[in-house]
Amino acid sequence: MNTDDILTQKSVAFLEAYLNNASPTGYESKGQQLWMDYLKPYVDEFFTDTYGNAVGVINKEAPYKVVIEGHADEISWYVKYITEEGFIHVVRNGGSDHMIAPSKKVHIHTQDGIIEGVFGWPAIHIRNRAGKEESPKIETNFIDVGCDSKAEVEALGIHVGCVITYPDTFTVLNNTRFVCRALDNRIGGFMIAEVARLLKKNNNKLPFGLYIVNAVQEEVGLRGAEMITQTIKPNVAIVTDVCHDSNTPMVDKNIEGDNKIGKGPVIGYAPAVQNNLRRLIEYTAEKNQIPFQRNAMSRVTGTDTDAFAYSNGGVASALISLPLRYMHTTVEMIHKEDVENTIKLIYNTLLHIKDNESFSYF
Repeated sequence: MNTDDILTQKSVAFLEAYLNNASPTGYESKGQQLWMDYLKPYVDEFFTDTYGNAVGVINKEAPYKVVIEGHADEISWYVKYITEEGFIHVVRNGGSDHMIAPSKKVHIHTQDGIIEGVFGWPAIHIRNRAGKEESPKIETNFIDVGCDSKAEVEALGIHVGCVITYPDTFTVLNNTRFVCRALDNRIGGFMIAEVARLLKKNNNKLPFGLYIVNAVQEEVGLRGAEMITQTIKPNVAIVTDVCHDSNTPMVDKNIEGDNKIGKGPVIGYAPAVQNNLRRLIEYTAEKNQIPFQRNAMSRVTGTDTDAFAYSNGGVASALISLPLRYMHTTVEMIHKEDVENTIKLIYNTLLHIKDNESFSYF
């Protein structure tokens, strides 16, 4: 495969638009539509479900089914409580980090559109005047939308349950690093779309049905994958997500392992990972000279791999992760070459899967 075929100007433009669009858990539909519009030329058809899972299908009539999957949702906040003075308190929607919230700009999504606000925070001059400096906690985080009363806030269309996102957008550092909020894991949806594009471009005819799955609600417990695997009933699932780069300050490699951006995709080891499928992925990487890393995850992967693996009597599943810095912040960072190599690894692995392959240990 020619490396120039990956991360084309058009595909990177899609990635930027896809990342810049807000897609909080439970509200993924606009992002899913962007994704389907991009993927449409490369698949035979789509289907969606009640909660917004989106699936592009190639060779629908084939009885043997292979899934490649990423998740579409990003962490966010909900409006929890509006004070009489017009300040907004929040509750998490997914694993939102209360430590990074103070001084961040926010978008509050209402029925009539977006209302801008900021997470307020007392000035450094006055925080420790009582003798103990307060650290950010979810109960101390609050949003200011420039109003003087609860009634004024509500007149803007803001109410309990409105979802809140960060407006931070895509940028590139040093021509090698992609930086944005929500790389976890819209980069996964991007990469599986690129695999479908390359299959079409290279006129590859697969002997099985391929289901390109962009799942919702991963950040609150793998819920979208849990739903869609029961619908598809796949034989194989290759899931892509992100994992921690452990080579930045304040990260303990004894706990997190040793994975680094720029060193290649990370192949997961965990009970949910089917070892024969994992070995095929590793063989594919070695044969095609694709650099890769390994990560051991103990009881669970914490990704949609777990939902696929333990469904439908057991589905041969594997996890290919993209090393990422600063997870669940607004400056998540990945390496461009890791994106390219993950796409190549998934693409070439599909070319090695045989029709009706059981991956059985016996």
